[in-house]
Amino acid sequence: MAKVTELEPATLEAYHEGALPNSDKGIAAVVELTKKSQRPEIVEVSLPDLGPGVPKAVPVIIDPQNRSVSAATQIVEAFRTKPAAKRGIATALTLQSFIDLTDRHKTDHTAVFANTDWKGPAFTAVVDYHDKASGGAADNLKHRIHYAFPLSEEWKVWIKGNGEEMEQREFAAFLEDRIADLTAPNDHERINLERDFATTIATPAQLIQLSRGLQVNVESIVKNVVNLATGEASIQFDEQHIDGNGQPLKVQGLFMLSIAPFFMGEKITIPARLRYRKSGQKILWRYQLYRPDLHVTERVRDDLITVAAQTALPTFEGSPEA
Repeated sequence: MAKVTELEPATLEAYHEGALPNSDKGIAAVVELTKKSQRPEIVEVSLPDLGPGVPKAVPVIIDPQNRSVSAATQIVEAFRTKPAAKRGIATALTLQSFIDLTDRHKTDHTAVFANTDWKGPAFTAVVDYHDKASGGAADNLKHRIHYAFPLSEEWKVWIKGNGEEMEQREFAAFLEDRIADLTAPNDHERINLERDFATTIATPAQLIQLSRGLQVNVESIVKNVVNLATGEASIQFDEQHIDGNGQPLKVQGLFMLSIAPFFMGEKITIPARLRYRKSGQKILWRYQLYRPDLHVTERVRDDLITVAAQTALPTFEGSPEA
């Protein structure tokens, strides 16, 4: 990085010998000076204190021919073999991979953020987060590690249909297809849930019977719908085929699911309300999962505690700056 123009030894000798401009050595000296004056130079420009993140001096290129001054970094960056700083988002597919990656790249200022929204839970580690000291310098927030909790296929199916009305044929087929996701409550669950919801809970066998009954009565006309004081409901069908006997179909108000919210995760039990309504001569069915957000949020918060323990990093529920 030159700050002064330097001449070749022969040119300096011409000056020392007092060569005249019209002598061979003098002419050579003038030519050399002219060439030197036309060559671009890299010089270092000192800067005043402009705040955090600004260097005390910057290299610039002075081009006499084009009468221009430009940043030397424009040329230097073209030859860079490694990036000046880490940036980008790494995606972890498992919680342990997220922990290991975060632990590998963490600094004194790294922070982990948790999105506890039960529909799309995720962790994000910002490696180059702001200085943790009070009033500390800002950082780039460009290097991140992301982990989206992988929701299981069965969870997605039940969440997608949650609260959606289905006609008899569709609902019967749905119950038949998802019968493996059902479970029976234990005695403690049965007592508490039947008390809290003032209804009875259907066992998997009862739901199978219900789905088959719905299939039998697909082409039936609803004769009456009666809500009983016991918490059960009874639907009377007027069969449109010769062999139908039109017997009432009992419907419990609750059933239980045993599914894992996350892929390869632990199963949890979730109560689901069973509802129907008369629409003309048809019955429309729907189910309503009871507070699925509680189960997911609890799991995410438990895993967040694990992340904090294994990485020794601060954790926050929320999202980092964009």
